[in-house]
Amino acid sequence: MFDQEDGELNVVIGVLFGVIALVIALVIGIATWKLGAANAEPIAATPAAEFTEVAEVGEPLVKFYFGVGETAMSANASADLETVVAAVEAAPEKKVLLSGFHDETGGAAVNAEVSKNRALSVREALLEAGVPAERVLLRRPAVTLGGGDAAEARRVEVRVQ
Repeated sequence: MFDQEDGELNVVIGVLFGVIALVIALVIGIATWKLGAANAEPIAATPAAEFTEVAEVGEPLVKFYFGVGETAMSANASADLETVVAAVEAAPEKKVLLSGFHDETGGAAVNAEVSKNRALSVREALLEAGVPAERVLLRRPAVTLGGGDAAEARRVEVRVQ
C-alpha cells in the first residue's frame, strides 16, 4: 500500500517540477526577448543599403564598438566619425567599406542581425555626417565572429579604400 502511494507521489512531484521548469524557462525566454527588443533600435531604410562582396584592403581606419546586443552607436563616436569624413573628403575617388562583427553571445540568427544592424547604424551616422550614400558600402564579413575578446568582437570596422 505504501509502495503504491510512494510511486504516485513521485509521479506527482515529477510533474510538478516539470511544470515549474517550463514556467521558469518561459519567463526567462520572454525576459530575454523583451530585453533584446528594447536594445534593438530599428534602422531607417535608406537607399543602397545592400551588402556587397568587396575585398577588404588594408587595416581598418576606425572601429566602432558596441555593447552586448546593442546596435546604437555610443555618444563618444563623433571623433571617429570626423576621422572617416575627413578621409572621404581627402580622397573623392575612394569609398567607405563597413563590416559588422559580433561576439559569441546569442544565437547565430540573432548575431547575424545584430552585426548587420550595427553596420547599418554606422552607415546612417556617416550619411548624417555628410558622406554620400553611393560612397558607403556594406560588406558581410566571411566570419562575423570577432575573435577571443568579447568587447573587441562587438564592432564595426571602417575602411576607406
